[in-house]
Amino acid sequence: MNIQQVNIPSLVNKNFYDFWLNEKPYSILSGGRSSMKSSNISLKLVVDFLDDDDGNVVCLRKVGKYLSTSVYEQIKWAIYMLKVENEFIFGKAPLKITHKKTNTAFYFYGVDDPIKLKSATIAKGYVMALWFEELAEFDGVEDIDIVEDTFIRQDLGDKQVKVYYSYNPPRNPYAWVNEWKESKVNDPDFFIHHSTYLQDEKGFLSGQLLRKIENYKKNDHDYWRWMYKGEIIGLGDMVYNMNHFHPLDELPDDDDILLIDTATDTGHQVSATVHCAFALTKKRNVILLDTWYYSPENKSVKKAPSDLSKDFFEWITKIRETYKKPIDRMTVDSAEGALRNQVFKDYSIRLHPIPKKKKVDMIDNVHDLLAQGRFFYLDTENNKIFIEEHRKYQWDADTLQSDDPKVVKEDDHTCDAFQYYVNDNLRKLGLKF
Repeated sequence: MNIQQVNIPSLVNKNFYDFWLNEKPYSILSGGRSSMKSSNISLKLVVDFLDDDDGNVVCLRKVGKYLSTSVYEQIKWAIYMLKVENEFIFGKAPLKITHKKTNTAFYFYGVDDPIKLKSATIAKGYVMALWFEELAEFDGVEDIDIVEDTFIRQDLGDKQVKVYYSYNPPRNPYAWVNEWKESKVNDPDFFIHHSTYLQDEKGFLSGQLLRKIENYKKNDHDYWRWMYKGEIIGLGDMVYNMNHFHPLDELPDDDDILLIDTATDTGHQVSATVHCAFALTKKRNVILLDTWYYSPENKSVKKAPSDLSKDFFEWITKIRETYKKPIDRMTVDSAEGALRNQVFKDYSIRLHPIPKKKKVDMIDNVHDLLAQGRFFYLDTENNKIFIEEHRKYQWDADTLQSDDPKVVKEDDHTCDAFQYYVNDNLRKLGLKF
């Protein structure tokens, strides 16, 4: 096997030369989005793989469902860039890229439950390298240790398993991955590298992407510093910059609505139930059309699920009749079963449950939308509660110096609904997933 027909330095910016030349067993590559750290890791993995007839590579992400659209495609891209695609079989069930001649392979695993990986088997040879993509998604060092112990326990004599970690640093300096990286700075087994899109000397990034990045920089400089320079900027006290919530007196004449999604946060007996209707437009903007809000506070007789089901049906019918656009996804908190079941029983309408992730991760995706300048709201009486709650939405100061910061859980129902909407429609909204 050889790739002599490809000039590898032509595929690599100078800032990654030291990464390619380093021989340390562990490499931590952090940086901003579009810094090409994943591209360089995937290229190096394929080059090294082709130089070892018995070596296998294991690629990992925390959430298994993202493998096929991320790290799998990244390895596939590297194979094509090196012009050796005819040497491989690209399997999807299971996710595996196998070399035709040697029967060694690239294996792809989700680490939703690290313990389950202990039963993973490699058909031929040994594991020569591990790649933890999007390291910040993992729950902590314990996740990493369990996986590493599973795949590097085989005695390889003089050889060492190469382990690669890549991630965008979380904003919070106390996030476990930020503190872990700092602890490895003086460890002789670790190579540490940071990169940004600004180091693309060879012009790999498109003009369209660069214009998009400049738009982030203009709309929200701090967000740009974090997302594209990979700087740890901290969380601050307030969750959102309200300058990114753009009011509208009426729907724009030059940007038609394509479809409408809804999102629901429920409370029943103890807290408010909220429905929000969001429009996605031809210009890929999001417009909050309407907010429905019911609070049982100070009410002696509170609404039952059957009442709330009827309210929801009447509200969604009004949205359909008002805007005459298709309702696409109707999202609800996955912990909510009573209203979801009642709506289906009464009207055969399926609300889509979204599993909760870490609050900081859900909020980061909302920040992504806001920083692009794509969020608008109709300045109506119904939507005032949405703006009021977002204006008051704060981080809990007692948790800011932890790896899992919390928000103040007061009057945050529309905030939760907005997060459910964004995180349940990441692909549709063109956000990172």
